[in-house]
Amino acid sequence: MTNITGYTAALAAGFLLLTGCNRAESPREVAGDVAEAQQEGTEEVAEAQADAAEDRQDTGYVMNESAAENEYEIKVAQAEADHKVAIESCEILEGDAQQTCKNEADAQLAASKAEAERLRPPGS
Repeated sequence: MTNITGYTAALAAGFLLLTGCNRAESPREVAGDVAEAQQEGTEEVAEAQADAAEDRQDTGYVMNESAAENEYEIKVAQAEADHKVAIESCEILEGDAQQTCKNEADAQLAASKAEAERLRPPGS
């Protein structure tokens, strides 16, 4: 009897996890999540830009990394920030529409990173 009860509980928990993953959030929740993702993204991009500026120091040239490498890091930070916002924006949808939205956001992130990598100089 214990095995049947445990098995039933595990199935129920699994079902709840699967169905709860693509549930729509309220517009208020999504707006808050999007705003938070935008703020975090802005901070991450600013940090990448500050790192690039720090490399330049007062000499006017990049000391530790190439300008192209710094640009690559900024582009990747921006792509990841945009991805976080896109994923949070998908939360207003439900079911298959939400998953499709997230898949599209993932594809856009991959494309943006691939483009940044393409523009990155060889050997970086």
